Amino acid sequence: MKDDNKVYLTAEGLEKLKTELDELKNVKRPEIIQSLKEARALGDLSENAEYDAARSAQAECESRIAELESMIENVEVISDKIKKDKVNVGVTVTIEYVDDNEKETYTIVGSKEVDLANNKISNESPIAQAIIGGKVGDTKTVNSPGGSYDVKIVEIA
Repeated sequence: MKDDNKVYLTAEGLEKLKTELDELKNVKRPEIIQSLKEARALGDLSENAEYDAARSAQAECESRIAELESMIENVEVISDKIKKDKVNVGVTVTIEYVDDNEKETYTIVGSKEVDLANNKISNESPIAQAIIGGKVGDTKTVNSPGGSYDVKIVEIA
């Protein structure tokens, strides 16, 4: 399911990006332009710290705007109505670690919405890569930097 251009987001995640983009374009960008005007008015630009700081802020702002626009352009919204017959982006899955019988529940999200504190893992993570496409009852091998281990898919919600 991995597509290098696609950005997988929930509807909530997409709204957050749109809000940030709006803030940057309509609030931050005009503030920076005003700072540049004020710094230029101070005279000699070669030794003008305020001008340099404003230019740096402008470059960061424009870079983030471009990044957000690209992500929004390439977004694939994860639907709440996705099929839950196999593991995919947007599902919540309970797995059992075969070696120690411990169970964990993860929600698989796009890389921009990872929240490990809330068990939201990236579709690009080793666990997700191993179990995507799997069905309840399947045992999959996870190849992680620390070695390989097996997990069993217990539930998909």
